Amino acid sequence: MTDADNESENDRTQPPRGLPAPAPPGTSALPGGTYDGTVVLVTGGGSGLGKAIAAEFARLGADLVIASRKEERLKSARDELAGLGGRVAAVPCDIRDPERVAEVFDAAQAAFGLPGVLVNNAAANFPVPAEDMSPNAWRSVVDITLTGTFFMTREFGRRHLTAGTPGSVINIGASYAWTGGPGFAHSAAAKAGVKSLVETLAVEWGPYGIQVNGLVPGLMPHEDMTADIRGNLDRAAAPMDEREPRSGSRELDSRQPALRVGTPRELGWAATFLASPYARFITGHTLVVDGANWQRRGLVSPEVVTVREQLGREPFAR
Repeated sequence: MTDADNESENDRTQPPRGLPAPAPPGTSALPGGTYDGTVVLVTGGGSGLGKAIAAEFARLGADLVIASRKEERLKSARDELAGLGGRVAAVPCDIRDPERVAEVFDAAQAAFGLPGVLVNNAAANFPVPAEDMSPNAWRSVVDITLTGTFFMTREFGRRHLTAGTPGSVINIGASYAWTGGPGFAHSAAAKAGVKSLVETLAVEWGPYGIQVNGLVPGLMPHEDMTADIRGNLDRAAAPMDEREPRSGSRELDSRQPALRVGTPRELGWAATFLASPYARFITGHTLVVDGANWQRRGLVSPEVVTVREQLGREPFAR
């Protein structure tokens, strides 16, 4: 056997390693100052993925307006983000109320000027079998996730149409907008509506210079995940060896084609690109940042486990 044959045999026996780790925190593919003079408004920007997105805009020079229903999160997020670059304003808002939405834009304009970028990140979600879902649960998730996104986007569009200025909207979506989401009937329906808004408004407002795109995160664990979603992940995840510097759980990593979960900054980098001068001809598109997880299919269909069983619920009874 030749050396080349040995090398080929060794290559075939190497275990899969997955996608490489992302660039270090604090780095960016875009030039420094890309967002100098730009005001960026992020809903749900006080925590989690919204705060991570806001951070990447701040590092590139943007002035930030972060909005959230939970005022207690806004102050700490404002202080944290202010250390990254531009100015930061925090405005409490319930995006389900169009009058409050108008007040957020008024506050943003008074502080820094009309936002040139809107990131609709605020949403509501929790797992529940459809048969157990109350009317209030349905309304709450749909009103925040879909109706609130529309109210924010409409106000942004109206103000730019009046001013005759271009702008960029990024709606945070979910991959089950395409596939449906067992256990998340309310959120899947709402996110399908959000995706449709992206495609509809991109055509309506393109002539006026307003881009509308979607951005879908994959599994990107962070400290502000809701208790029920964190609990679902914990049930699936085995403890990870402390020497393994990947994502916190071998089991979660192994469930991704990338063999690792994502990091919040990877979503932030995608957002800053979509709203940048380097993506001006991209509109009406939804970019999925999930390491191909939503496209995964097995050679053999797995055994069906009902949503009730997965959530540890007793058989349904009225």
